[in-house]
Amino acid sequence: MDYSRRVEKLQAILRRQKMDALLVTQPENRRYLSGYTGSDHGIGETSGVLLVPARGGIFLLTDFRYRIQAEQDVPWATVLLYPRGLLLLLPRLLEDLGIRKLAFESHYMLHSTAAMLAQALAKVGITTTPLKGLVEKMRLIKDEAEIDCIRRSVQLNEEVFGEVFPSIQPGQTEIEIALAIETTMRRKGAEQPSFSSIVASADRSALPHAVPGGLPVEKNRPLTIDMGLVLNGYCSDMTRTFVPGRADARYLELHRLVRRAQLAGMQAIRAGVKAGEVDRAARAVIAGAGYGDAFGHALGHGVGLAVHEDPRLSSLNHKQLRAGMVVTVEPGVYIAGWGGIRLENMVVVREEGCENLNSDTTWLDL
Repeated sequence: MDYSRRVEKLQAILRRQKMDALLVTQPENRRYLSGYTGSDHGIGETSGVLLVPARGGIFLLTDFRYRIQAEQDVPWATVLLYPRGLLLLLPRLLEDLGIRKLAFESHYMLHSTAAMLAQALAKVGITTTPLKGLVEKMRLIKDEAEIDCIRRSVQLNEEVFGEVFPSIQPGQTEIEIALAIETTMRRKGAEQPSFSSIVASADRSALPHAVPGGLPVEKNRPLTIDMGLVLNGYCSDMTRTFVPGRADARYLELHRLVRRAQLAGMQAIRAGVKAGEVDRAARAVIAGAGYGDAFGHALGHGVGLAVHEDPRLSSLNHKQLRAGMVVTVEPGVYIAGWGGIRLENMVVVREEGCENLNSDTTWLDL
């Protein structure tokens, strides 16, 4: 990855906005700009922050626990430790660098931390400015190196599903299947799941974000598996719904309906099309069959270093898609007391259409 080019682009943005530096705290933004693989334990316990001055080199600020990892991951950055906390190190560092206006990521900093930061820096005449979305806008368009990383993440995700699928039997619990999926991910080289796997059987498959439980998978009833993994920092996300046993006529009808909606959405994707138009193309198929009220979420979302990022394929999003964006296409039908069906692929927006990153359609076309 060309981290120096990304940093230079961000620095140009900071200079245009009359900012002397940006304090990067959002983990995916930090990795995007530097390659640092340290993981946070939530917004209140960080593995380090990235200081990007508007000119010159960058600084990775961390503590003793992450020093070796930081130096190995980002040898071209200056790694500084804060043994007594960031708020004691930062004022002196900023003064030494001549920074008077510091921007910070307001969407990924606790309000209490932001207040303490402003107070500490005000004592040395440095002002803080909350900014949002600077790096996220850069991350919207993936270059071919990123797309290749995402493609390999998708392929590995499919391999994991293909290995676990033959072992799925009625009577297994949802949590047993989820555990098998996530164990297989790790064994095959994934860094971690990109989200907690969803395994939902029978009428619980009507819950789009069901949490796997101890109930056994039912024979001849819908089973939804929504799974994703992280490989080389990049996420994948895939949903398959099928029936352990024999699918009845109603299931086949709805599965085929959801698949037609997915294909309609994919066929609508190309650079220059508004995101909302893609959502409406898929939604029209489901609504036309009388199930419009049973499809209550957006058609899809962006995927990259984060499993949920912009752009959203939502009827409320009027922004145009651009070549290089990576999005999911995941229509669904959810019926209380019966179950649900969701089918999800990931695609790359191209100038004349989209590239489907999922090669396996066995579970989609019935």
